[in-house]
Amino acid sequence: MKTLLILRHAKSSWHDAELSDYDRPLNKRGKRDAPRMGKHLRQYGLIPDLILTSSAKRARKTASKVAKACGYTRKVKRLDAFYHAPPGVYFETLQALPDTYPRVMVIGHNPTMEQLVMNLTGQIERMPTAALAHIELTIQRWEELDFHSGLQTHPIGTLVNLWTPKTLKAMLGLRDSNFIN
Repeated sequence: MKTLLILRHAKSSWHDAELSDYDRPLNKRGKRDAPRMGKHLRQYGLIPDLILTSSAKRARKTASKVAKACGYTRKVKRLDAFYHAPPGVYFETLQALPDTYPRVMVIGHNPTMEQLVMNLTGQIERMPTAALAHIELTIQRWEELDFHSGLQTHPIGTLVNLWTPKTLKAMLGLRDSNFIN
């Protein structure tokens, strides 16, 4: 079995209108939410064997903060192709991975993150910023991924859990002063 962790980048800033979409940084909320998701991964023993991220600044920064907080020690792989890519690009990238990575995390943008969850599990889920989907795949090899699997009667993956900053806030019992929505 393979495990796929799908993370939408954390909240980004629109403060500087001169910046291109690609260069937008994380805002204060994003800088808080990304490490919380990383700590959550560590707590649940879900440290990825490989992290693949969009090369957009907000995704790179999310990846960096999550990796540090969860204890990921390998290099995060940045992919230009993940920036505003359709789900097929993610499938092709995952299909080409060596099978030495049992647990992989991808970090990218909506609507693609929601589409990936749907294609793999057959479930329609909302993925707000910094949302993390934990999917167990019924495959032994990455090359077995089928782009249309979720559209069939027997999806290739099971959505084990979906965490958002709000659900983590509720789980941890954090007050609004300690946790930004």
